[in-house]
Amino acid sequence: MDTNILAVIAVVVLLLVIAGLLLTRKRRSENLHGQFGPEYERTVGAMGSRGKAEAELLARKKRVDKLQIVPLSPQEAERFRIDWERLQSRFVDNPQAALAEADLLVRDLMTLRGYPMGDFESRAADISVDHPHVVEQYRAAHAIALRDREGQADTEALRQAIVHYRALFAELLEVAETRRAVVREPVPMPTRRGFDVSPERAMASEKVERERRSER
Repeated sequence: MDTNILAVIAVVVLLLVIAGLLLTRKRRSENLHGQFGPEYERTVGAMGSRGKAEAELLARKKRVDKLQIVPLSPQEAERFRIDWERLQSRFVDNPQAALAEADLLVRDLMTLRGYPMGDFESRAADISVDHPHVVEQYRAAHAIALRDREGQADTEALRQAIVHYRALFAELLEVAETRRAVVREPVPMPTRRGFDVSPERAMASEKVERERRSER
């Protein structure tokens, strides 16, 4: 075969390989953007590179996929709801204590669901995989909590932090579906003159019929 033809074939194959790689990368980017939403763009901005950001997001997904994330029982979910209502009712009297309690309650809920308790950035990264649309609110709440520790957050900021924590808290309150026993309708018995006949009544009717025949 002519060397020129071989060269052309090699170039075509190389172009097809490059096109395939570009298409694969594009689909990966689209899938990650679809899954992580605003967290995708935030990570790109933080990492300074789309490639590095996507590698980070893929690493998060692989890590969380290995975790045993479980839903709550109805009793557990109800207990957490009651605890949250109580801390909200205490906000007026002691907003700082309510904010600290909200942070601890969210952590307890994450632990019970199966998320590991590393540092804050690790927790936020894990949460971003399954709850990308509220992880930014989690970060905002944490930032206000840090400001509060330095005495730089007013009551309105603390209220906003509670609202941010509440957004994540609500999403984490995933309750396991309770299996309901399937009640099967009894198979209708043959009818006489439009009325259902139970087995006992059917046997009694046959007995009466036999007795009538024997009397004839």
